[in-house]
Amino acid sequence: MKDLRTIPQPSNAPTPLKKALTTPLLYFFILGDVLGAGVYVLVGQVAADSGGAVWVPLVVALCLALLTAASYAELVTAYPRAGGASHYATLAYGPFAGFLAGFCMLAAGIVSVAALARGFAGDYLTEFVTLPVVLVVVVFLAALALLNARGIRESTRANVVATVIEVSGLLLVIGLGVWIVLRGDGDLGRLTQLGTESHGPAAAVLSGAVLAYYSFVGFETSVNVAEETRDPRRSYPRALFGALITAGAVYALVGAAAAAAVPTDRLVSSSGPLLEVVREAGGVPTELFGAVALVAVANGALLTGIMSSRLAYGMARDRLLPGFLTKVLPGRRTPWAAIAATTALSLLLALTGDVATLASTLVLLLLVVFFMVNTATLVLRRRDTAARPDHFRAPTAVPLLGAASCVALATQIEAEVWLRGLIVLAVGAVCGAVAAGRLRRGV
Repeated sequence: MKDLRTIPQPSNAPTPLKKALTTPLLYFFILGDVLGAGVYVLVGQVAADSGGAVWVPLVVALCLALLTAASYAELVTAYPRAGGASHYATLAYGPFAGFLAGFCMLAAGIVSVAALARGFAGDYLTEFVTLPVVLVVVVFLAALALLNARGIRESTRANVVATVIEVSGLLLVIGLGVWIVLRGDGDLGRLTQLGTESHGPAAAVLSGAVLAYYSFVGFETSVNVAEETRDPRRSYPRALFGALITAGAVYALVGAAAAAAVPTDRLVSSSGPLLEVVREAGGVPTELFGAVALVAVANGALLTGIMSSRLAYGMARDRLLPGFLTKVLPGRRTPWAAIAATTALSLLLALTGDVATLASTLVLLLLVVFFMVNTATLVLRRRDTAARPDHFRAPTAVPLLGAASCVALATQIEAEVWLRGLIVLAVGAVCGAVAAGRLRRGV
């Protein structure tokens, strides 16, 4: 018989987390999450699907992201607690859906690290040295895993410096693009060239928006600091929408600058598309910008790797994943087993897929999560009609359009990506069924 003294008893005590985040701090936290490495490697891939008007799918992706962000804002202000999409899906649909949402978030993080590892091995690195992609990917992921295992403090300190560098690089691209146009070497006509030989304008926008959507992911992780935000019902919506709109403006300007400054076919053929803007402008050493881009890519991979390993550790601690993932380093107290497992999976994906395929796979997984979040908003709204009258409330059409946008984007994803995604979802469904069954039995 179990000793009841050893069983943790439920408590209704308030959260022990310190409420330290003001609206400006939360704004910069979300902006730092969203303004990342994706645009450094994906502008050329977006141009391949949309044509020279790269800014159009970027703006469309922003609008679609804002729909889901509104649902997050409503849920966060109604239920200001860490847990994110998994928590909301559990409240609305039960533990199986909650596990599946968490599993998709974990898988998306692993896929994202793989995509960034491939991006690191591209044209930005060849400004310094030409090495086999396999070697670069292996060394890159191993180095990130070691830094992750060393400690969260060292990793986040590196992030502060890297974020400043990567934002400076994007602003530099915008400035150089304007300079190229002003001196007469650019072509503003490319900004209206929407469509390719295989895609008409409408299909080009949707297809390009799937990849462009990758550049806006990151805002969804901010729900985990809701408990640490002062007056989240006022602060969170303002910071969230402000950060997304700021990021969208920067991305649209970067896309427009790149398209106007560099012929579309050059952007498409380059794995370092923003480097082409620097080459076209002259005056700035390409090695310098290559270093900036490599820092941006490495920083994005590091942050995502931290999130993925901690999520895997947390799910294992809750007995939703194998128990060996809870093993930690004795001195550092970092989850070495979870770090090793997520890194190994990222390595496998990086060696078997290209950047565009991996980015689309990540978007597909997040679309599943975002669909659940949008529909959960409507379900919980009906259930708790008057429970929290002072929280942010989006118009009913917004979560409906958000859910519909997830379906629309999913229809534009290629069969190869769907195959990868369905395998991941099948694994998640099986694990979720097992976890839900164990919870019902109290095991």
